Amino acid sequence: MSSRESGSTFSLLARRRFGPLFATQFCGAFNDNVFKNSLVLLITFQSGAVFGLAPAVAVQLAAGLFVLPFFLFSALAGQLADKYEKTRLIRLIKLAEIAIALIAAIGFVSRHAELLLVTLFLMGVHSTFFGPLKYSILPQHLRREELVGGNAWVESGTFVAILAGSVLSGLLMAVPPIGPELCGGLALLVALAGYAASRRIPAAPPPAPELKIHHNFIGETFRNLRLAARDRTVFTGLLGISWFWFFGAILLTEFAPYVKDTLGGDELMVTTLLGTFIIGIAAGSFLCERFSARQVELGLVPLGCLGLSLFAADLWLASPAAAMPTDLGRFLAQPGSWRILFDLVMIGVSGGFFTVPLYALIQSRSEVAERSRIIAANNILNSAFMVVASLCAMLLLGSGLSVAGLFLACAGANLVVGALLFLRVPEFYLRAIAWTLTHVIYRVERQGMEHIPARGPAVLICNHVSFADAVVLMGVLPRLPRFVIDQQIHRTPLVSWLFRASRTIPVASAHEDRHSVQRAYDEIAATLEAGDLVFIFPEGRLSPDGEIAPFKGGLNKILRRNPVPVIPMALSGLWGSFFSRKYGRAMTRPFVRGAFNRVLLTVGEPLAPEGLTPSRLREEVVALRGERP
Repeated sequence: MSSRESGSTFSLLARRRFGPLFATQFCGAFNDNVFKNSLVLLITFQSGAVFGLAPAVAVQLAAGLFVLPFFLFSALAGQLADKYEKTRLIRLIKLAEIAIALIAAIGFVSRHAELLLVTLFLMGVHSTFFGPLKYSILPQHLRREELVGGNAWVESGTFVAILAGSVLSGLLMAVPPIGPELCGGLALLVALAGYAASRRIPAAPPPAPELKIHHNFIGETFRNLRLAARDRTVFTGLLGISWFWFFGAILLTEFAPYVKDTLGGDELMVTTLLGTFIIGIAAGSFLCERFSARQVELGLVPLGCLGLSLFAADLWLASPAAAMPTDLGRFLAQPGSWRILFDLVMIGVSGGFFTVPLYALIQSRSEVAERSRIIAANNILNSAFMVVASLCAMLLLGSGLSVAGLFLACAGANLVVGALLFLRVPEFYLRAIAWTLTHVIYRVERQGMEHIPARGPAVLICNHVSFADAVVLMGVLPRLPRFVIDQQIHRTPLVSWLFRASRTIPVASAHEDRHSVQRAYDEIAATLEAGDLVFIFPEGRLSPDGEIAPFKGGLNKILRRNPVPVIPMALSGLWGSFFSRKYGRAMTRPFVRGAFNRVLLTVGEPLAPEGLTPSRLREEVVALRGERP
């Protein structure tokens, strides 16, 4: 990434269309954790029984009360975010947070744990209504190429807020005898800061002002889930994010027991290891933005999934068999400690790779008028998965499994769940294969990617220089098109499974199989009618000399049946590579180009289908390619 691109990513914080929203959501996440952690410490160490319950049970009750609103009100929150102007809703929610913080301050001053449990429930309601707004407003204020960077900031900021809120509340609660009062005052100050930041968020017009609000939360919850399930890829993204929260909930919940019972450490070690994990999440989020070239790169999701399992399994391997009492200094002096810290960082990095593209996917591929309700469905699923995670952890630990063994079980389950998700939508692992190959063999630069529509049908065309063209394009295009390829190539051993998985459309010449040609045209028409992209190499063959041959007329037949935009593209830098015919037969002279060979993909403006001729299209592609074949 160039310095200019990198600078634009970090300068998002200084822009009014993102900075105030980031500050608002950071304050909200920070306050959630100040309040939750302070209440847990108050119940555990100062209040004793709550409603006649033992402290351990009361803590579980508190956790359940915070999650409960996500089940009850997420559907309503999604409807409101789609129907009304989002910025006004955010400000109203932040005013409600100030009122909740005032009640909490009274509870902290009076040491009234029951009142604090009620306010914890209200904080859960606040977070429930804010969640769909903060994610659905991003596509309204950010350009498409900024969406991954914006999500990287939100994800990393959320986890940093979790850490900062938990640490600071713990420090304040340890100040006798005014710790609770300090935490109550902090919650109120942060709520005021969040409201002040929300005053600077630009307006975000409602995408569906005519929407009728349904108050039956059970029926609307299932309606939201059905709405999200209409798009197979988007719903798989929701399931992937929810699975990460299953995985992450177990990891975060068991940090303290792992440090105490497995490593023999103290509270300072808990904070250090938690901070290490969160640093990894932040680093992974921004590395994801860098490696995705500022577009939604689904190929990073399987890589992140694999990393979660590998490093969670290694954390189990690196864990000592028996705990020895130690402190942070002695722990860091032990040779194996740095392996544990590295595993935690890489679990965080892998989590960033896994979640940031999925959030951007949901935002970019959801219908604008339904986006908030789909994000609300995501919140419902997240909450359900976290509850199930808690139950699973209790059962496994109750059966005698160690905390380190629980991490290993999560690593194995993650591989199984990841495989099921990616088999459900092959685009994930196809993009992972293409992304890996194109970044190992080539260094691809892109120009004009904004001309490829985020949604809707179009025909993409490009010159055909080498056998690697389709893989390179698969690895860099923001949407995976259906490639029209020669039937013989489609049957090539070893790679035919890849063509089937990517749903390529095989076509033979008319004199070979006239019925095959008609079937191909029918399949192309059905693909375009479904709103998807179709990709064609209009030369009809691989270039024998690096030049662009005359285009054939099959494209005109497609456009007569489906008059959709045509997007011309040009590849340069692949002529002379191992996969080209510069030296006769392709793939006979390895190492003719060095690693990370520079390739340029240039995308032109969409062309209206009316009046397009093969010669006109060829002129467009020749102009885009320039002099370099």
